[in-house]
Amino acid sequence: MTFQTRYESHYGDRVVRCFTDRPKGVDQLLRSAAERKPEAEALVDGDRRFTYAELDRITDEVASGLLDLGLAPGDRMALLLGNRAEFAFALMGAMRAGLVVVPLNTREQKPEIEFNLVNSGAKALIFEAELAERIPDRAAVPDLRHRISVGGAVSGATEFAAVKRSGKPPALDIDEEAPAVILYTSGTTGKPKGAILTQMGLVISTMHYQERWKLEETDRALMAVPATHVTGLVAIFLTMVRVGGATILQPIFKAADFLALAARERMTYTLMVPAMYNLCLLQAEFEKFDLKGWRVGGYGGSPMPMATVKVLAEKLPALQLVNAYGSTETTSPSTLTPPGEGMRRIDTVGCPVTCADVIVVDDNGRELPRGESGEIWIGGGHVSPGYWNNPEATRAGFTAGYWHSGDIGSMTEDGYVRILDRKKDMINRGGYKIYSAEVEDVLAHHPDIGEAAVVAEPDPVLGEKVHAFVLSKRPLAADDVKAFCRERLSDYKVPDFITFVDAPLPRNANGKILKRALRQG
Repeated sequence: MTFQTRYESHYGDRVVRCFTDRPKGVDQLLRSAAERKPEAEALVDGDRRFTYAELDRITDEVASGLLDLGLAPGDRMALLLGNRAEFAFALMGAMRAGLVVVPLNTREQKPEIEFNLVNSGAKALIFEAELAERIPDRAAVPDLRHRISVGGAVSGATEFAAVKRSGKPPALDIDEEAPAVILYTSGTTGKPKGAILTQMGLVISTMHYQERWKLEETDRALMAVPATHVTGLVAIFLTMVRVGGATILQPIFKAADFLALAARERMTYTLMVPAMYNLCLLQAEFEKFDLKGWRVGGYGGSPMPMATVKVLAEKLPALQLVNAYGSTETTSPSTLTPPGEGMRRIDTVGCPVTCADVIVVDDNGRELPRGESGEIWIGGGHVSPGYWNNPEATRAGFTAGYWHSGDIGSMTEDGYVRILDRKKDMINRGGYKIYSAEVEDVLAHHPDIGEAAVVAEPDPVLGEKVHAFVLSKRPLAADDVKAFCRERLSDYKVPDFITFVDAPLPRNANGKILKRALRQG
């Protein structure tokens, strides 16, 4: 399966490669699937199952209800929801109503949620009732007019079921370049940046997965990564809507439950971080699960250990392990390994997807010859136009439509991409990206901490964990410092290890902390 492409002018001054024949927006993906396969299974959420006809009908009801609340096309609506059917209902309802969705990670704490809501100017929030205590006070988020709970009643909020309205909302003329989703990603300054994902970018990315990995309407994808992450949102759910396949939801990843669910629902495709594959293989009863239908196993976020590849190849000979490389700013994939090339190309992250223009540049932004290492820049119709409400970060992170990845890599003679290094301050904890500056900023606010630095600590399962070096003003307990962080950071960002030092942290002549010395211990 190959889609035709052409260069097009978009986002003012960009000329980017796009698929020639493509749906105009995310809502059209669902309308097309419902028209082609109305009785096909679209969603599996525990005992609840929904066909494409049902998903389309519920989308109408949600869109009508959101518009009845007074929300208008272009307004932002945040989702603080786990992997449940209501996430899909809210997402697709918002797309049909022309709203911009702001997915929030359910592991975020009140200060993080508050920042994202204020920065995005969200007028509505749909949230898990059990997370009500994390929702900011009304005075802190004055633009937030509507609070809608899922999974129970919450004081001051409307229950999600009460929002729905029968009937069809008015049809909208969708602008492909319009923001569809704002996804917040940690920045090196310590403050999250809201990457704008457009209607066009989301559609093109689903077509990249479909084309490169040969995904079809018979595929059944298991979403074990968060729906609020670009991988779950695009690589799993929206891609399945694009092809007319089924999305199977796992609320929280647990290896034994994943294997049981995959076998029961005849999973054919998923995309996870390598640590999740490793945890599956550690299950004593792995071989008892019937996984013969699993044909595409995508992974990304960190290298896949060769030992894992070999064991999976032995236990599941029909499984094609394929790498994916991308980011929130590239609406997910920029390179994908073609099926059949996984073992031979294990040292790469695949080759550029059809609409991606991937180059390796030196410090002056000049393209380097194949084989030489430099920073990876990525352009194409799937690349974000920039960061929401943050022109300074957009200017720093993009050049003429090319996003500066911050990753150091090279390209082979035949066009495969190797990642050699990444920004030194970034920690990759089981696929979750953590910038040390964000954790350091929280530690700096502790009244009894003089200075702190955060580095990656190697871990055999998760890849890396968070290690903080702390110079305290008075004796402190590690558990107290962790508790302080836990109130202000997502749980995966909280330091796993804390080393108290009795002298100032090592610095260079310019006063910059020498993290290399801390890593080397």
